[in-house]
Amino acid sequence: MKRFFLSAALSAAALLLATVLFAQQSSTAGFFSLPDSGREVFNFNTGWRFLQGDAAGAEAPSFDDSGWELVNLPHTVALIGAEGSGCRNYQGPAWYRKHVTLGPEFDGRRLFLHFEAIMGRSEIFVDGRSVGKHTGGYLPVVLDLQEAGIPVGRSVVIAVRADNSDDGSYPPGKPEDVLDFTYHGGIYRDCWLIATGDTYITDPNLVDKQAGGGVFVHSEEVSEGRAVVVVEADVQNDLPKARSITVQTRLTLDGAVVKEAVTRVNLPAGASRKVSQRLEVKQPALWTPQTPRLYGVESRLLAGKTVIDGLETRTGIRSIEFRGKDGFWLNGKPYEGKLMGVNRHQDFAYIGNAMPNNLTWRDAVLLRNAGCTIIRSAHYPQDPSFMDACDALGMFIIVATPGWQFWNEDPAFAEHVYDDIRQMVRRDRNHPSVLMWEPILNETHYPADFAERTYNTVHTEYPYPGCFCAADAGSQGVAGLYDVLYGMPPGAFRPGGAAAMSRRPQMEIPQSTFTREWGDYVDNWEHHNSLSRASRSWGEGAMLIQAMHYANQHNSIDYDMLSGMPAQHVGGCLWHSFDHQRGYHPDPFWGGIMDAFRQPKYSYYMFVSQQAAAFRSTSPLVTSGPMVYIAHEFGPFSGPDVTVFTNCDAVRLTMYGRDTLYQEVNRKDYAMPSAPVVFKDAYSFHDLRRINRDGTLTVTAEGLIGGKVVATYTTKPSARSYEVRLRVDDAGLPFTANGSDIVTVIASITDKQGEVRDLAKEVIVFEVEGEGEIVGDERIQANPRQVEFGTAPVLIRATGKPGKITVRARVQFGGELAPTPAELSFESLPSTDRFLADEVRTQRVQAPLLPYYWDTNQKSIEDHKAELEQVKRDQEYFGEFNR
Repeated sequence: MKRFFLSAALSAAALLLATVLFAQQSSTAGFFSLPDSGREVFNFNTGWRFLQGDAAGAEAPSFDDSGWELVNLPHTVALIGAEGSGCRNYQGPAWYRKHVTLGPEFDGRRLFLHFEAIMGRSEIFVDGRSVGKHTGGYLPVVLDLQEAGIPVGRSVVIAVRADNSDDGSYPPGKPEDVLDFTYHGGIYRDCWLIATGDTYITDPNLVDKQAGGGVFVHSEEVSEGRAVVVVEADVQNDLPKARSITVQTRLTLDGAVVKEAVTRVNLPAGASRKVSQRLEVKQPALWTPQTPRLYGVESRLLAGKTVIDGLETRTGIRSIEFRGKDGFWLNGKPYEGKLMGVNRHQDFAYIGNAMPNNLTWRDAVLLRNAGCTIIRSAHYPQDPSFMDACDALGMFIIVATPGWQFWNEDPAFAEHVYDDIRQMVRRDRNHPSVLMWEPILNETHYPADFAERTYNTVHTEYPYPGCFCAADAGSQGVAGLYDVLYGMPPGAFRPGGAAAMSRRPQMEIPQSTFTREWGDYVDNWEHHNSLSRASRSWGEGAMLIQAMHYANQHNSIDYDMLSGMPAQHVGGCLWHSFDHQRGYHPDPFWGGIMDAFRQPKYSYYMFVSQQAAAFRSTSPLVTSGPMVYIAHEFGPFSGPDVTVFTNCDAVRLTMYGRDTLYQEVNRKDYAMPSAPVVFKDAYSFHDLRRINRDGTLTVTAEGLIGGKVVATYTTKPSARSYEVRLRVDDAGLPFTANGSDIVTVIASITDKQGEVRDLAKEVIVFEVEGEGEIVGDERIQANPRQVEFGTAPVLIRATGKPGKITVRARVQFGGELAPTPAELSFESLPSTDRFLADEVRTQRVQAPLLPYYWDTNQKSIEDHKAELEQVKRDQEYFGEFNR
């Protein structure tokens, strides 16, 4: 088996499960629960009846849903194949119905239902009564259930009708067949039920309060010696009489109380009040990408000595500034290097957008360990758990409002955008990872006043220092207003860059600049052939071309060119992190540094090698230290040059235990931290064939710093296929028995020594036993699964019961000399969540929900080509400033 060795410090990451569990916590409905606070939070994900399609009267409590599938959230309306682009996903109505009985302990409690997101147009019913409607797909849907009068002691039906059909009345608005991503449907994020007393802290996404609602935390006067943390809490009294309470705020670090503030408040009947408190912190632990230290802000309401409500907000103390030509400053100092990262769509193989929190966290861990220090959300707000992960791991994020190349002249559309911006800021304002807001609809032509209104909306909702808006430099009304511009300062391009760059506008830009998308390099916007788009299944040649294109080939903007920009240009985000589905093209976007299952390509390791060998993080989930990786398979079709990615100073390559080659990392001719090391003509299959008769085939790359070996990578050519091997690919994160968590198990075809046989063409059949179930079956080519580049992944979902899970894998067609089967067992951990549902899902195999069909209304290629002309024009216009 190929081994990726880092330093000893790296291997210490995630040794203590308790540390990892704390580091990987996700918020619930925008906050973290406090024990004995008077506020109760219930996981509402389990026990939903589901129907793909419409059903008259399905909101009624007496409706017979016994024939519907029983599912857990997050849920997608239809599983699709890993190659599911080109509008192959289901679009249309779907129904969810949950039967739940509230016990006597709920009598007299205030109840709030919090959906983190529902895709498209939705309506929610309680026992047949409509209690709320929503349009959108990427922001919370929060309902006060007080008026619904939910009875205690009998079963209640919560019904949701969701429709992800194309709808231009709200953003993003663009029809999916001309869209660069996919409207996967359903209640695809978590759902929570919150119970409070009659006096409580409000939800910022429910109450319509400018720069208010809930808890709002920001820092002022930040330095290494001191900082002031300002905490504003919006408190509501629903009693028919006035009430005197105490608002207590404790600032904690690593569980210890750092500072406390107490304020007495008199609340009139039915009234609310914003309580502001200032907490001075001496020698604060400042938040940075290297030290993502998080403070807990514990907010409690007390009546006398009794705690009647409470919640925790997590924040980081830091200051951010963009100083024009002086670039980005963090905590009063110029930021060293560039902010480099990727864009991210919330798209995963088979399940689309319906990623549980553990998979979302895994994305963040993988990207941070690739050396990413910034993520651009594409093209909508990300899952709350991803925001939590960015805080804890030390990755900045650009938060974008939903939108992509679409404008509706109806004034209601613009008002919807403004409301999305308000809800986006209210949801994410406390995250220290938020670097910039992107309120402009991506690559969209809009009216003259739109830029100013979106800018003002953000700053009205966040009226404190540290709030910055970003947009394309060439967009109408942006250049003289926005804080950061997407584009390049004049003269920033290195000599020898692509000739096409001479067409780019050379406008004077006083602001700091950033590249929102780089790396893509298509032949045209219809065919989409590109050096950057390499499916992992195409093997080492395609993946190496992609990796080198992203590194320093100067075909278009690449890592090296961005690294050499002046301080004014603060960084850039690759398009894109992972392979993902798209509406307007039959091929998925294959330009990710990992595939749709998050299996790495060579470009992933190129990114890893750009993180300094001396880097260390305070997060136990972030790996660090010296690394070296050989991007070569030493097979019959491998090229003569051997490429090595490393963050060391030099590489010593030993071929077959005989020939030793040495080369230093070229930091003289390249601006990127660590240019790839290429050993020219180091490999020949003919030499391998000769040595194979009587010698060792081991190839070793050693990374050297100061002449000492600090990292080693060893591989060898794979021999004949011998066996199947299984491993859990979880990035070191816990797998919880909550009915939602999903883990990827990778089956590899290997030789007898464990080397992956990348040329294998087997088909793998999976089986599971115990407290897990396989996601998908043969209808979406999930099980059995074709081996690609030596591996075949399977997704395993946890049940609601902790325990042992055994996965078995065999080749589909066995025989005397076929690879032998494999078996792997692992455990799911107990969940600490409290669940509410009358029905518990017990089945072990979930059938895909997408039926076989052929669209008889399929568009002709010529008709679709005409529709894509506007996409082409928008891509080329806005790309002038970024690609």
